Amino acid sequence: MINRATEVQQSFPVRLAATLTSMLIMVYALYELKELLIPLVFAILFSVLLFPLCSRLEKWHVPRIPAVLLCLILMLAVIVGILYAVTTQISSFAEVLPQLVKKANVLFNNLQIYADEHFKIDKKRQLTEAGKYMSTALETGGTLLTSTLLATTSTLTDVFIVLLFVFFFLLYRDFFRSFFYKVFGHTRRTKVDLVLSKIYDVVKDYLAGLVLVILVTGTLMTVGLMILGVDYAIFFGFFGASLVLIPYFGISLGSLLPAAYTLVTQDNPLKALGVIGVFLFVQALEGNFITPYIVGSKVSINPLAAIVALLLWETLWGLPGLILALPLTAILKVIFDSIDGLTPYGFLIGEAEKPRPPIKNLQDLTDQLPKRVKKVGKVEEKE
Repeated sequence: MINRATEVQQSFPVRLAATLTSMLIMVYALYELKELLIPLVFAILFSVLLFPLCSRLEKWHVPRIPAVLLCLILMLAVIVGILYAVTTQISSFAEVLPQLVKKANVLFNNLQIYADEHFKIDKKRQLTEAGKYMSTALETGGTLLTSTLLATTSTLTDVFIVLLFVFFFLLYRDFFRSFFYKVFGHTRRTKVDLVLSKIYDVVKDYLAGLVLVILVTGTLMTVGLMILGVDYAIFFGFFGASLVLIPYFGISLGSLLPAAYTLVTQDNPLKALGVIGVFLFVQALEGNFITPYIVGSKVSINPLAAIVALLLWETLWGLPGLILALPLTAILKVIFDSIDGLTPYGFLIGEAEKPRPPIKNLQDLTDQLPKRVKKVGKVEEKE
């Protein structure tokens, strides 16, 4: 008995060291291979989104390869349509650019006069400081422009790679299922199918719910901006709604651009505050009512785990990590819940159980019993 206890005590540090080492290796691999893994994960999500359409086409006796190609053409058409709408709106900004510059100069002169009168800061000193900031901004802007062009080229390359990955995922989906059967050969196929089905349902419901949330919040913000009389209300509304991809604070970030635009183009600065108020109000609705009602408990992750996941994935993969954090964490939860040794971790990142009301009488105790116990009690009463 003493030898066995000693072996258990010795094996625990070894297991802990092995677990921590494995986690470090996995995190390092995720960081170093992000150029490959990010398009791969996006391709998996888009494959899940396109699978129902592809499956429907195959049921209509369309061969698999043409069905997959039709799905990709539809996906590409949607992407091109969104890009066309965005570029059209941006190009229309060029028409009002002289007006923006004029308004910005007037606003800057008013700030100069205000600083001179209230803070006794000489205009020459203000111009000197502004020149320093302007030169720094130009240098930063040149670097930003170069990096933006490189990022655009990289994005176009990534789009092509994602489309290629989606094609093969949809084409060889039965092959990949057989691969999982072979990897988990000691597990029953029904259990493997159940886990894959749960992962598919979580990702599908999350993506479908996310699209609906963007449509609802974009419509609400567009209506609010139209009431305030803000130009390009549709563009600003759905631009802010698309930032729902960044949970908890995405919509707040989306309010900065229309607020700055309104501050420059409108004579009343209170309208800029009104724009921010509209976005914050819609964000409160989105966080407390819209997303919980539409997405519901499909992605059952508690807020603390979600925030930690956002920070971790953002550190690893940057902005794509913020977008992918919740679906990846939801997939991990399904995997944790399906493996006996990892169920506590699935419980830890899941939704917290609601506290039960205090028991005051026998009826309260009966109401809090599980359903199975209640059924057994009813059977005994009948007997």
